[in-house]
Amino acid sequence: MPVHQSPIQVAALYRFTRFDDPAAIQAPLQAACDGAGVKGTILLAKEGINGTIAGTHNALSSVLEHIRALPGCAETEVKFSHADEMPFNRMKVRLKREIVTMGQPDIDPRASVGRYVAPEDWNDLISDPETIVIDTRNDYEVAVGTFKGAVDPKTKSFGEFPTWFREHRDELLEGKKKVAMFCTGGIRCEKSTSFLRSEGIEDVFHLKGGILKYLETVPEEDSKWEGECFVFDQRVAVKHGLELGSYGQCFACRMPLTKAEMASDDYAAGVSCPHCINERGEQQRARYAERQRQQQLAKQRGEIHVGAAPRASDDDTPKLSDGGWEANFPSGLSPDSGSDANTE
Repeated sequence: MPVHQSPIQVAALYRFTRFDDPAAIQAPLQAACDGAGVKGTILLAKEGINGTIAGTHNALSSVLEHIRALPGCAETEVKFSHADEMPFNRMKVRLKREIVTMGQPDIDPRASVGRYVAPEDWNDLISDPETIVIDTRNDYEVAVGTFKGAVDPKTKSFGEFPTWFREHRDELLEGKKKVAMFCTGGIRCEKSTSFLRSEGIEDVFHLKGGILKYLETVPEEDSKWEGECFVFDQRVAVKHGLELGSYGQCFACRMPLTKAEMASDDYAAGVSCPHCINERGEQQRARYAERQRQQQLAKQRGEIHVGAAPRASDDDTPKLSDGGWEANFPSGLSPDSGSDANTE
């Protein structure tokens, strides 16, 4: 596990395996995280585990040892980064139908996926004129940054990806022999490449370790990445070397915000931004303003105010997917149609 000058390490992980009884795993894993002082979100389903957690080096080591002792998880790969302060407010281990929601029950990454491409080989693949490059993330993520020349599906959730691909398949593949796909940490591409193979496409590739591994591995001067990478925690975005990015976030609608948007007259911390100013009524904004006031008072007391985040319906609540924070995506949007929290 790499050690940075910051005492807070962030670990993003996923593993497709078979859990016969995820509920039996939930409480012991929650206890292990709580006992170590780790915070974040972990999703459990019959198809495996997915999460992003943060804590000290020793705390994460303890929890990862517990996770790797779970059935089929001994070889779980983890992507590490750092944060200047704890990026999560609490620890949640949750049960889900899928650890990244695609809504295609017959897709099984354990049976078939695309070919992995190491970050150092990625530039050559996406520079090939016979390769179509597809960003499998959602529109608000792509707006923060993407690879030069990548196709943006403009999806609101990962569950929209299969329909989008089927509708645009012919034009996407015209004159192309290979399909290269990428996402934040790799988990969405496990399912998207498996889906394309089920559609009869053989030459399918995906970036091993996702964007995060690319930004960690490839020097900025050699990079084909443009912008920053949205992440599903309070850092909002990271840059090359996984350094903290420049984006803020609207805690009314959860959209990532540029510095210019935060300087807008439409922006009020915790209340509104240019994306949601016309979507909230006076009563909603008054509630958000009161919540913001309570958060500031709690901060002055050295406490954390974790209540009253704006909630959508259960169907719209964003979830984890690519390794991320369930409460941190844009309200009503999610990386995996449920979460990329990651949470991608």
